[in-house]
Amino acid sequence: MLKVKDIDDSQAPLLDHLIELRNRLLRCVLVLAVAFGICLYFADDIFGILVRPLTEAFAEGQGRLVYTKLYEQFFVNVKVALFAAFLVSFPVIANQLWAFVAPGLYAREKKAFLPFLVATPVLFALGASMAYFVVMPTAFRWFLGFEGEAGGLQLEALPATGDYLSLVMQFIFAFGVSFLLPVLLLLLNRAGIVTRAQLVGARRYVIVAIFGVAAIITPPDVVSQLLLAGPLILLFEGSLILMRIGEKRAREEAEASEPGTSDV
Repeated sequence: MLKVKDIDDSQAPLLDHLIELRNRLLRCVLVLAVAFGICLYFADDIFGILVRPLTEAFAEGQGRLVYTKLYEQFFVNVKVALFAAFLVSFPVIANQLWAFVAPGLYAREKKAFLPFLVATPVLFALGASMAYFVVMPTAFRWFLGFEGEAGGLQLEALPATGDYLSLVMQFIFAFGVSFLLPVLLLLLNRAGIVTRAQLVGARRYVIVAIFGVAAIITPPDVVSQLLLAGPLILLFEGSLILMRIGEKRAREEAEASEPGTSDV
């Protein structure tokens, strides 16, 4: 059976810890720089993937993107490369941070923290995928529905590349970070800051807060707000279920460890 070692016996001086931290940060920067160089080479292809929801929202052969500054597309490629490089290198960066922190944790703390470390990228990816495959196509079709005629003039959507990239990154980060709600709630519960009973009692306020946050971090349209608020409410309820399971398991372990509970 694989066992996690208890806290390391070594008591390295502060300077050694600082040197180790520097080395791990340098590795993170190096990995990020290499990923950025590769992603910059494929920036046009990556941007083409990000543009696909808008392409599908337009009628076939009618959509187009423009840039109003001569240097705009260059900086768009740089932003795309940075965005993709961070996503690609995040597992390595997280691994380096974990390798630095883990020796200072007890075995019980490591086992308690590891599920959250694994769940974070998974939930972020789920949120980003929902934004890309569901929310953005729906929102873009709704935005393009305003095309037509007003006062005898033709209304035509001509999104700029920089504005479009900012909108896409807002969608992806908003949904990706918001889907980390269960991680936050379970960590607070594990730390004893909030209890399941408190969250159940404050359910109506939490739901109102979810709609408020969804209205702030998503683009200014009702569709995006509802598409974010709905899953967040489900994630909140799922967190309560996990807390209930955890509390039940803790009670069973406490009862099993009490003296005098064994069969006579």
